[in-house]
Amino acid sequence: MRLGIFGGSFDPVHNAHLALARACQQQAKLDEVWFTPTAIQPLKQKGPCASDLHRLEMIRLAIKDEPTWRVCSIEIDRGGFSYTVDTLCQIYEELPDANLFFLFGADALQDVVKWKEPREIFRLATPLVVRRAGQQSPKLDQLAHLCTENTQPQLVEMPAMAVSSSEIRRRIAAGQPIDDFVPGDVAELIARHRLYS
Repeated sequence: MRLGIFGGSFDPVHNAHLALARACQQQAKLDEVWFTPTAIQPLKQKGPCASDLHRLEMIRLAIKDEPTWRVCSIEIDRGGFSYTVDTLCQIYEELPDANLFFLFGADALQDVVKWKEPREIFRLATPLVVRRAGQQSPKLDQLAHLCTENTQPQLVEMPAMAVSSSEIRRRIAAGQPIDDFVPGDVAELIARHRLYS
């Protein structure tokens, strides 16, 4: 199985997250994509605004029509700081025959040096580096030396989308609509539970 692991706060999950997953699945021919929300990101120690349960439910609603997409709660179940290397090691132990891919945006390339054990991450999983249309082409050679012969980085192209979780939270706090940024069921859950307002 070609399995894509897509980590993030997903606070909230939005249409650009879905477009990124779709682009990676199509271009890297992934059999499944697992959305893996963090408990606490080491580089964003303030933690997510919405509860773990609400973030998991928002992802479930957002991907319910995609039969090959899953919610993976491994990091939330583990609690504390979420380290990608720990997650990939656990998935690799449970699914030793799976071919793992790690999905992330090109803007995160600058943070790779701050990650815990990046060489081990890219031994376990092939990096799929996603460039939004209009962005400069990322320098994949800065990743190549961390990867093995079998896990060399791959560039994935996706459409330009001016949407981010922080912008959605700002819009909600300002009483502005978010219908164009998140799936309808997610917007409904946010409104029902008054998240981010």
